[in-house]
Order: sequence, then C-alpha cells, then structure tokens
Amino acid sequence: MHFEFLVEEFSAKECLEQLLTKILSQTITYKIHNFRGKSDLIKKLPMRLKGYKDWIPDDYRIIILVDRDNEDCQILKDKLEDIAKQTGLITKSMSQDKKTFQVLNKIAIEELEAWFFGDVNAIVSAYSKVSPNLGNQAKYRKPDEITGGTWEALEKVLQKAGYHKGGLEKVKAAREISKFMTPQNNCSTSFQVFYKGILEMIK
Repeated sequence: MHFEFLVEEFSAKECLEQLLTKILSQTITYKIHNFRGKSDLIKKLPMRLKGYKDWIPDDYRIIILVDRDNEDCQILKDKLEDIAKQTGLITKSMSQDKKTFQVLNKIAIEELEAWFFGDVNAIVSAYSKVSPNLGNQAKYRKPDEITGGTWEALEKVLQKAGYHKGGLEKVKAAREISKFMTPQNNCSTSFQVFYKGILEMIK
C-alpha cells in the first residue's frame, strides 16, 4: 500500500514526516506533497486529482489534510468532497463499504498547532522551560476549542518560556514538537479522527 499526502504548507509536511514513522509499518510507502498555503492547495487540487485519476493503482490512497481556520467545517469538507467527485475519484465518505475508495479528506481544527496542544508532553519535551502543567489550564484542555488562533497561542506560550522570541518559526516548531508526539495519547479530537482514519486504512 502507498499513501500520497497533500498538505497545505511545509510545516504540516515536517509534522507528518515525524508522525508517520510512528504510525505506519515499513511495508507501507508514502510521499508528502506540500503547497503554498490552503488556497494554493484547493486551487490546484482539481488538476492534481485529475492527474492521479489517470494512473492511480488500486493500492494507492490520497490523503488531503487542510486547516479549518475560520471556515465552516462541513462546507470545507463538502468542497473537498465535490472536487474529488468531479474528477471521478471516490472518497471514503462516498464509499458505500467505507473500504473501496481513493481519497480521504481530513481537516485539522482549527489549525495544525491544535495537534501540538493535544500533546503537551511533546511540547515540554521539545521546549523544557514550558510548564508541564500547561495542559491543566482551562484554555488548553480542549485543543480544538482554543480561541484566537492556535498558532498564535503556541507562539505566546513558547515566547513566555523564552523561545521563538523573533516570532514563531512554524516549520522549526513543527519539526521539534512532532518528534516527541505520541499519536495514541493525543487529546485533540481532530487529530484522533485523522489518526484513526489512517489506522483504518492499514488494517
């Protein structure tokens, strides 16, 4: 089996590079393609999927990962589903048996950084001056419900501890935190939906 991941930016690619080694066996191959932001990914997605449609083998799966940001989750999901449908590819949501499909659409809520807050131990392991009690604070108990932007929240937490003083370096933070993440223990609901979606495909 082979997975093709389409993600909106390089920080997401860096995160997945670390995480997938903890999730996938060595018998499964994968490639991660990053775009220049969410709008760039969605703009190029129809042509990209049409390209896959012409040659994709039966054992290939295409996983599309985007941030919800401030969009309505269902509207965003429907947009991704419609693009796949128009190219003639079957998504998991369309599949009657949930096993015969080529495309899996997943949304990080509200941003990739919520997944980092879902594993406070990983943040502390990467940045030892951050308080290990961070996850007990009301604001961070439910990572997908952090208001005001999760990357801004992460920047504030790290700067308070003396890191990323010139502004959050998203790629660097993604690489350093994801290295310590434990997928099965992550408390971000959107991460668990993504994680379980991958596990279901490799059973």
